[in-house]
Amino acid sequence: MNKIIAKERLSEEVYKIVVHAPWIAKERKAGQFVIVQRDIDYGERIPLTIADADAQAGTITLIFQTVGESTHRLAELEKGDSIQAVLGPLGNPTHIEQFGWVVGVGGGIGAAPLYPIAQAMKQAGNRLTIILGARTKELLIMEEEMRAVADELILVTDDGSYGTKALVTEPLKTLCERSPAPDLVVAIGPPIMMKFCAATTKPFNVPTLASLNTIMIDGTGMCGGCRVTVGGNTKFVCVDGPEFDAHQVDWDNMLKRLSTYKNLEAQHHALYHEEACKLNAAIQEAEKHAGL
Repeated sequence: MNKIIAKERLSEEVYKIVVHAPWIAKERKAGQFVIVQRDIDYGERIPLTIADADAQAGTITLIFQTVGESTHRLAELEKGDSIQAVLGPLGNPTHIEQFGWVVGVGGGIGAAPLYPIAQAMKQAGNRLTIILGARTKELLIMEEEMRAVADELILVTDDGSYGTKALVTEPLKTLCERSPAPDLVVAIGPPIMMKFCAATTKPFNVPTLASLNTIMIDGTGMCGGCRVTVGGNTKFVCVDGPEFDAHQVDWDNMLKRLSTYKNLEAQHHALYHEEACKLNAAIQEAEKHAGL
């Protein structure tokens, strides 16, 4: 059992929880993730990247978006509640060294897993530029945390409600056009965003890493659910990744596999909100009759 030490709602569908997990907090490295299971008997296994950790306090920070029933059930937990199982750290850590100029691109919830990588890259002595993008201002997260570690922070939103109205690929291309170009780009976010980041950097021969967020079940390489094609070879994101050369990933194949459960996920998402609305209405009606 892993107790929730703190909880914060970052936006309508995004939550941050601080979880007591001393061994994981001590051993984790940038780029690694955990498998979270709210209820062992019937709960779904959810892969979440470790957004931060405090080895002294024995805590890890997880940031997640409610996209289906399981993440909604996880979001129901409050400070003082416990998650029945947290497995990790899993996956290969990010290779950190002094590359020179590193550009990190975080799209939406991807800003959370990008943060520990940004921290580690800065600590290694790199010049660090961060591009954060989201559909709207309300969905942009980790701004202050990134501002504290980055030498340059670029903010963009699809609708222009904050920062510059642009996709993340626009400032990324501008940076790649500088002389000299970045020594490394790390992109984390929606798969379609990472695909186009790779397409943006490839003409400039800028090495680019992408942290993949495939369908995942066990997280230990046994189920094969997270398989992707990289450089013509089959890889498993949980044990071979989660980071790969973005120029070698078969993005179209990955996007096709990710669409397998999209309709079912959307149905459960809508059903959860429908049930929540009915429950709230019932509570309000009961309180009304009770004179509360």
